[in-house]
Amino acid sequence: MDSNIQRNKQNQAKKLIEKYFYQLTVGCNDEKCQNKNCLSSGLVDKSLTPNQAAVKAIQLYVEEVELCPNIQRNNELIQTTQASSPSITANNEDIEMNETIDNSSSEPQNSLRSNKKSSDNLSTSNAITQSENTMTTMAAVTSKEINFLDENKLNEMIDLCEESKNYAPIIRSLGHVFSNKESVLQSFQRKAKSSIDVILDRVQQPSDIKTMKKEDIRRLEDDEKDEDSKMDCEENDEKEPSYTLVDLESLRRSFKRLYEKNSQAFEALDNAIQSLATLIHLDLRLMRDKEQFEEILYCIVILFEIFQIGSNMLEQSIIRTLSSTVALPVWAQARLAHIWSVHCQDGLRTILLCLQQIITLQVIANTYHRDFHVNDNEIISNATKVMNILFCANLLASEKIETSKFIPECSKNSKSDTSSSSLTDDNDEQDDEDYSSILYNSTASKNIKVYQDPLMKELNISVFDVCEPLIPYEEFQNEPLCDAIETDEDYMRYRNLVYNESSLSYGSNKKFSFMVFPFLLTPSAKTLSLFFDSRVKMYTERRTTFINMAYLGAQAIQNPYLKLKIRRDAIIDDALAELEMVAMTNPKDLKKQIFIEFDGEQGIDEGGLTKEFFQLICEAIFNPDYGMFVTNEDTQTCWFNSFSFENEAQFTLIGIVLGLAIYNSVILPLNFPMVVYKKLLNVRGSWRDLQDWNPMIYNSLKAILDYTEPDMEEVFAQTFEIGYENVFGAPLKHCLKKDGENIQVNQQNKYEFVELYADFLLTQSIEKQFKAFRKGFQMVTDESPLQLLFRPEEIELLVCGSKNFDFDELEKSTEYEAGYTAETEIIKHFWSIVHALPLESKQKLLQFTTGSNRVPVGGLSKLKLVIARHGPDFHVKS
Repeated sequence: MDSNIQRNKQNQAKKLIEKYFYQLTVGCNDEKCQNKNCLSSGLVDKSLTPNQAAVKAIQLYVEEVELCPNIQRNNELIQTTQASSPSITANNEDIEMNETIDNSSSEPQNSLRSNKKSSDNLSTSNAITQSENTMTTMAAVTSKEINFLDENKLNEMIDLCEESKNYAPIIRSLGHVFSNKESVLQSFQRKAKSSIDVILDRVQQPSDIKTMKKEDIRRLEDDEKDEDSKMDCEENDEKEPSYTLVDLESLRRSFKRLYEKNSQAFEALDNAIQSLATLIHLDLRLMRDKEQFEEILYCIVILFEIFQIGSNMLEQSIIRTLSSTVALPVWAQARLAHIWSVHCQDGLRTILLCLQQIITLQVIANTYHRDFHVNDNEIISNATKVMNILFCANLLASEKIETSKFIPECSKNSKSDTSSSSLTDDNDEQDDEDYSSILYNSTASKNIKVYQDPLMKELNISVFDVCEPLIPYEEFQNEPLCDAIETDEDYMRYRNLVYNESSLSYGSNKKFSFMVFPFLLTPSAKTLSLFFDSRVKMYTERRTTFINMAYLGAQAIQNPYLKLKIRRDAIIDDALAELEMVAMTNPKDLKKQIFIEFDGEQGIDEGGLTKEFFQLICEAIFNPDYGMFVTNEDTQTCWFNSFSFENEAQFTLIGIVLGLAIYNSVILPLNFPMVVYKKLLNVRGSWRDLQDWNPMIYNSLKAILDYTEPDMEEVFAQTFEIGYENVFGAPLKHCLKKDGENIQVNQQNKYEFVELYADFLLTQSIEKQFKAFRKGFQMVTDESPLQLLFRPEEIELLVCGSKNFDFDELEKSTEYEAGYTAETEIIKHFWSIVHALPLESKQKLLQFTTGSNRVPVGGLSKLKLVIARHGPDFHVKS
């Protein structure tokens, strides 16, 4: 009750301020007026802006200045704008409530198109809006249909329904409005505030306007001096892709209140929105005009805001709306992503949970078979595509990686040459490039087609642009869906989508593949998709070899495998020599399945020898004594030796080894910092990437950035010349910019220093070595969907395996044969001993049983361990 009294006082004060405002801007129309605060007297400055007049009106109200007689007795001065007001409002003394509703129904707001144009040209009289809201009977509310809604209308109807304990009228109104597109277009439109409202918003306590002091009014006047620049900003906002005419704040407030008062009213919305979504979907097929698409977008923005509040009661409505949303053209979906990223950040997770629930329920509730795959479920595919819009909105709303202003463009945009996989030498750079292009005929396929998401292309954004996502990427993954996906079928659909250009339609469900929406897949599912891609290419190369041999005979005798014959005591020399020969003669042989034969040994490689080969060669290559890589003592991570005596061809061959390991699904014992995997995906490193490679330098640079005192030059005494050591410990110096030894680091240039320092360490100092390394890596993975599927941290997981040695998972997934079961006494003793082992011994056990001491992607449950009773010796292979 106190709040109602307070609201009435505010309304009365506002009405009186509006009269002062009218007197200042329009006047009393009395030619003989002598009031110095009336425009008709000629004593008021005609150059007053509406906001300045509003401040002056508040001042006159506080000082209780006398109004002109015509203004004082005329209570209908502010009626000029009521006819177009969407509120159910009227003067309590003159108009009955049923007449008000009649007016509001027969004279709704202008359409979305006309409202947008007219909002820029508000006249002074249009700035004088709103009068006292009053209550009336239920008969008046039901006497006319409500053709559109806003916060005032909905709140008044809620109050009336609460008073009568009957929500039937509001249910009918909701059903009528939300089943009609034109009614939705007129609902919850953002209205330009009157000058009085703008000024009153700046008052800290509007209820105490009467007690305002002169300094308070003076502060309002000072604030008004900057209003012109702010108005320019508002005009520019309309040109932003995130601009929307939907009044989202009032929409949320009113529907949250309705849901709290009576959630059952949302049941009426369900049927109405289903009808609306169906009509929109049909309209979209015939639309060509951009303005029409904007109207559909307006409706969709409103609907998704309502879904955030009552999603549990609007499931069918959401499903229908999904099909309409994915039918939007790509540019309109990009607009929706921008709107969500700016205006709906707090609701993104709610929408995501709603979409995840729909997908999971569809996975569980349906039975999938060879004639009906999960890819064929239109509800799931539509939810996935809308989640893609949400994922892009999440990227747009996230903290971005800083774009350097100080690194030269040629350096920032330098990319490893993936079109030429030549192995370079050290002697003469130009000669080497020409020589290697002839010697190593290893150019990448010109027919490589990499899928690029049309929406991300439209938005010009990717996961590599984001430093820290607003919603963690893991929350987008759906494990039940990944378990239901037939990876072989999904992969073949992906190939058809990529290689058949006629099917590159973004909305084509017939060619729908989850691989083009990798945010939805778990690392295990991505790894399995990559495995299928590698196997298909291996079998293709093998089949091509057999066909050539069959038709060409002795002229085309080739090994169907990438066979390497290695001496254990010269593993590096032999491996690099053979790989170099393959890269020189026929680099496509690198796409064949690797087959290892150790010299003098009779073992047959069925996977174990391959794992052992990669284990041994990595231990040798990354040994500091070999000199190609150095190890950081603090983090134990490996880094490229910029002073290595080995030529660039050696680094290229190391890149080939890393690519072959991924291609053949072998986990390696590597310990690179994360920035290496970023650079492999062509993402430039920043100073933040120093944290997990060289924490000491990172902390020093961070201290420089965090220091804000003016005496930085005296405290740090640092110039743009840095010092470092070579492999022999000899001190060296490098200038980060011209004449750097004479330029002190200060508050003005500290960001430049940090960026140039990090760029030198992560890029310039190892440019030749890493370029060769990445070139070799690309020779194997250039046609792989690796960059499409994996983020840098997932690449590390793919290469090095998981660090979670959960042997409980291994115990649960182990199979038993020859009479053993999980309940056998000796098996129980075995697992009790295993669980008690230290980590090092557990790794040795993994090495003995699987050929690798690393945990695969997805955990130890992905390993297939079989324990069987020991048989006679003749069963043991020699």
